[in-house]
Amino acid sequence: MGQRIIGLTGGIATGKSTVSDYLARQHHLPVLDADIYARQAVEPGSAVWRAIADRYGESLLHPDGSLNRSKLGEIVFNQPAEKTWLEQQIHPVVRQHFETAMAALSEAAIVVQVIPLLFEANLTAQVSEIWVVTCSRDRQQQRLIERNGLSLEQANARIQSQMPLADKAALANVVIDNSADLPTLFRRVDEALQHVPEGG
Repeated sequence: MGQRIIGLTGGIATGKSTVSDYLARQHHLPVLDADIYARQAVEPGSAVWRAIADRYGESLLHPDGSLNRSKLGEIVFNQPAEKTWLEQQIHPVVRQHFETAMAALSEAAIVVQVIPLLFEANLTAQVSEIWVVTCSRDRQQQRLIERNGLSLEQANARIQSQMPLADKAALANVVIDNSADLPTLFRRVDEALQHVPEGG
């Protein structure tokens, strides 16, 4: 059997990080995170950072030169065309980071790639199986409001800007429901890890 490359995705605030942290901690699997690569792509001085500053102006930068993420979020989550533009800047850089990291992990039996926009960025070809973390819409809203300090309206704008969870789940090899407690979630992850999808 070839290398298992798990593409871990889901909606915003469904629990992807909880699952990936558990896989790293409990199962000692290498975890590559698209969000970390995306943050690196917009570090002050980078080409993407310059493109963003040129497009939206200096008001989008903190005094230290770093991006004001909340301001940028308000723009892209409410304007689909701007979201598309931003993703076109960031995705190629993220893809390159994955290629570099995977080259160094060629001997690993299993690698986890956490990619929130796995489907939207057309990155499904770089994984061998797809895990989608889901939860109820109410729980998703609640987590987002508590975690990011958002209003209900802001939380809904972020959820609405994403591909519907049901559509992602329909394309998955494994669906992990994170609507219960953590022990239940971790048990489901353990079960998913033991079961290799057909063709995987």
